[in-house]
Amino acid sequence: QVQLVESGGGLVQAGGSLRLSCAASGQTDSNYAMAWFRQAPGKEREFVAGISQSGVGTYYADSVKDRFTIRRDNAKNTAYLQMNSLKPEDTAVYYCAARLAGWHIVPNTYDYWGQGTQVTVSS
Repeated sequence: QVQLVESGGGLVQAGGSLRLSCAASGQTDSNYAMAWFRQAPGKEREFVAGISQSGVGTYYADSVKDRFTIRRDNAKNTAYLQMNSLKPEDTAVYYCAARLAGWHIVPNTYDYWGQGTQVTVSS
């Protein structure tokens, strides 16, 4: 079992930045790919960014490419999502997820989820 806890959400003006963190605990000796998803009110949960177990491979949704950066620190069992040039359409609850296989863009392929952290971008 792995427990994931997100932090770092908040309210920011358009053009601003936030950094989300996802701290993993429990059976963290296994190799997990990790990803960030987001869900806006009335919309489906969507893939934002994924990172391989080693941290070398990353992948981004087109909507966040060149603005968001995902990375991980395996020594600290923590993943991060640096979000720059934020837009009002980035407003959503952001979730961290982990899976034993490589990252994937489909939410229900993930084994573990955090509780989510709210990100609100004002115009």
